[in-house]
Amino acid sequence: MVGILDIIPSVVKYSAVIFIPYYLLILIYRIFFHPLRKYPGPFLAKLSGLYTGFYALLRRLHLTTYLEQKKYGGPVLRHGPDKLVFNSVEALQDIYNNERVTKSHVYKLTMRSGKPSIFSTIDKQQHRLKRKLIGQAVNDKATRAFEPTMIEQVDIFIKQLMASSQGSSPVDMTERCKWLGMDIVGLLAFGFALNMQTDPTYRFVTRGLSVGTYQMNSIMQWPLLKNLGLHHLLLLVGYGQRVKYLDTLQTMISTRLFRGKHAKNDLYSFVADHLDNAADGITTSELWSEALFFFPAAGDTTTTALSALFFYLSRYREVYKKLADEIRRSFSSSADIKSGPQLSSCRYLRACIDKALRMSPPITGTLWRELPPEEHAREPRMYAAFSPFSVGSRACAGKSTAYLEARLGKAGHVGAGVPGRTDGRGRPHEFQLYDTFGSQHVGPKLIFRRRGGVWRGC
Repeated sequence: MVGILDIIPSVVKYSAVIFIPYYLLILIYRIFFHPLRKYPGPFLAKLSGLYTGFYALLRRLHLTTYLEQKKYGGPVLRHGPDKLVFNSVEALQDIYNNERVTKSHVYKLTMRSGKPSIFSTIDKQQHRLKRKLIGQAVNDKATRAFEPTMIEQVDIFIKQLMASSQGSSPVDMTERCKWLGMDIVGLLAFGFALNMQTDPTYRFVTRGLSVGTYQMNSIMQWPLLKNLGLHHLLLLVGYGQRVKYLDTLQTMISTRLFRGKHAKNDLYSFVADHLDNAADGITTSELWSEALFFFPAAGDTTTTALSALFFYLSRYREVYKKLADEIRRSFSSSADIKSGPQLSSCRYLRACIDKALRMSPPITGTLWRELPPEEHAREPRMYAAFSPFSVGSRACAGKSTAYLEARLGKAGHVGAGVPGRTDGRGRPHEFQLYDTFGSQHVGPKLIFRRRGGVWRGC
């Protein structure tokens, strides 16, 4: 009688006979015969998606991509068996404004509830419907209506910075900006007061959000993680915080659903009358998916812009002085700072915000795009390069809200590069980002000083 242990050697032997030649042929094809074989790039990236997946897990794929573009030269880099990274103004516009190009299939892997959000929707028609509906909550008109609520939160932010100026302890601006961003987005999405700036109860949300975006980015860069179920291992660190974060989102949605449709001036009030209408493309059950996207999109992105702005202003005194002079010249008091012609006339302020966005983009992840299957055989031609909110039909709908929030609003080395490092983090005057699709960062840690008696009016 043959036992199971007697069979195992034969299974292993025949598996090796079948699979080794199979994978060897795949590797030979990718190196010598693949349509992308002539494009420069690291050798290991030609063989497997593990290459970019490895650096995504280290949260430094953006730096690896930058260093390799410098190493290999030229505007195109092969960064996977079937992936190209373009680095030119023309490619940016040709890809994102090309109606025949769509989001990569890897975006589908980020869905948690089985229903696509505006972020993970591949179908362009479905995306247009969602964007048209959800965009109502963050367009210019909605932003003006929400502005008083936003100003209240910004006032809390400023008062706390003023309070810190009475001491000498440094303030971690990443933390403060995250709390501000989350407080605003909680009210903007579901009229829910998280009060992170003044109460630590919900501050775990920022950590749960970080775990989620890290997992999402790793999956998008290395889809095999999810196909093999290995993505669950990424949640072992910070799992409890992630669960609490998702529970809090559910509480926020449930609480809002019990109130009147227009009880608050928030995202739900704009979409409530259109929910479960087939023509509008969104159901009540999809609010969960949209909330999962809305929080990192509206909260984390502004956090990065503000933190970077504080970082660079603290290191370039002449820029800080010029900006401070413009603001003090344009407004007689802090109460006058609000949207309108006067704020729009602060051109140097806008330039500083744009510079911070260019130097420290809120989205560090590679935004993969692809042609639909029927288009792959056609070879389409692959103007400003500044695009922190993306461009084309997939551009961020909340651009106006983000700009308004940014305008309203060894400790000394935290957040900076370290001289001597050769891994892309060697520039001491550059704010360091960690790639989790969105940007993670620490600091800067700043000490605030009172200016005359101005602080007493805050």
